[in-house]
This record gives sequence, structure tokens and C-alpha cells, in this order.
Amino acid sequence: MFFRARPPRVATPAPVRAAVLPLALPDGRVVEVRRVDNARVRGLRLAVTERGVRVTAPPRASDRRVRAFVEEHAAWLAGQVHHTFGEVQPLRVGESSTLPLRGVDVPLQWIDGRFLRVQAGDGGIAVTLPSAASDASVRKAIGDFYLAEARADVGRWLPTYLPSLPRAPASIQIRPLTSLWGSLAADDRMRLDLALVLAPPAAFEYVLVHELCHLIQANHSAAFWAEVEQRFPDWKAQRDLLRARGRPIKAALRVIRDASALPAG
Repeated sequence: MFFRARPPRVATPAPVRAAVLPLALPDGRVVEVRRVDNARVRGLRLAVTERGVRVTAPPRASDRRVRAFVEEHAAWLAGQVHHTFGEVQPLRVGESSTLPLRGVDVPLQWIDGRFLRVQAGDGGIAVTLPSAASDASVRKAIGDFYLAEARADVGRWLPTYLPSLPRAPASIQIRPLTSLWGSLAADDRMRLDLALVLAPPAAFEYVLVHELCHLIQANHSAAFWAEVEQRFPDWKAQRDLLRARGRPIKAALRVIRDASALPAG
């Protein structure tokens, strides 16, 4: 009996993928499309969020196929990029004249000084800017300012609603969220999106009330919405506002915190 040795298997090298595909939009701008491979998807999916432009593809899809798909939807992509980022103004440290806050563009003043500080005043927002301050440190200071303002808003509204609730939230964390405006965990810990401080105050207050009502009804049943209606009759208008302007609001915060967040140039 003879045995024929099989040749050793040679592993097929994984195809080289482009992490970012630059695409020229119909208006001449170039947008960076980030490719994300996902073995659970069968087709190609294109999405625009405050985090930029993303195409999700099966790992076996070639870059040529992905690029053709993105180019086919260039007009749609241009519209979505304009909706999300079209009115978002990049923060230019030492130069920008306004900052978004509570639904309006507030005058921004830059003041020479020894210590970096961001504070609100009667005339708007003042940033004391040392000559040695880095771009990143200024952006972080503005983010911290937003956080303090958001906490102040929640602290002002919360006492109004607590008496009618079975208990208070275990904690309230305010930070940037990707897809949600807020959430309430099973252990009563609440999360709120920091970007809400850039929205009109009524929209922010609605989200707070929404999450507080989950302490009564941990669902979105008719009974839940009745609890929201009882405490915040204008909730539908504020929900519609966030649905219509949510992505630009989230994008504005992201662009302020990250200089490279604008996807097109």
C-alpha cells in the first residue's frame, strides 16, 4: 500500500483593506468614508452619524466593490453630510466668535491670561487663554464647561419631578453618547447625553423627564407615555425636534471636542 503525501496547506493571505476611502462628493468636497468589516452582514450599508461616514461590509467584499457602492450613493451621501455637518462651525481656538449653548450661538470672547478658564458671563462665554495652552487642553476645558452647565440644568429641574416619583435615580452621569439621548439601567443609574446642553433647554428637560418616568414604567407602553404627558405636556414637540436636529446637535459637540471630526473638506 502506498500513501501519497498531501502538499502542505498554504494559508490564503487576508486581503489588504483600506481603512478609509476618500470620496469626491458632487459639490467638489472630499469626504472620508471609514470601512468597517462585519461578518454578520451580507450586503453593504452606508451610514452618516456625528462620528462621520461609515460603510459596513462583509469581510470578503473587495475595496473595488465597496468603492463602487459608495460612489453609487454619492448624491445621497452629500445630502446626509450636509444635514449633519452643514451648519456645524469648527472651533478655531483664539478666533471663533461664538459657541453653541442651549439652542443658540452665544458670543465667545478670548482673553489673555495666565490660567486656562472657561466661564459664562452676562455677555456670553469668556475663555481665558494662556499663550502656552494647547489646542487639546482648550477643547477639554470647553467640554468641562459644558458638563458643568449641563449639571446645573439637571440640578435646577430635578427637584420639580422627584416628589412624584417612587424613588430618585441611583446616579446621573452626563457624557457624550453615540446613538441615545439618555438611558436608565436596571439598577436605576441614569445616563444623559452631554450634547443635550447644546439643544434648546426644553428638549434637554424632556429627555430628563423621559428617563425619570422609566422609574415608574420600565417600558414604552401607553402607561409610560401617560406619565411623561402628565409631567411634560410639550414632550411630542421636543421629541420631534431631537429627531429632526439630533445629528447636527451631536455633531456640533463632537466637532468642538475633536478638531478632526469634520468628515469633509
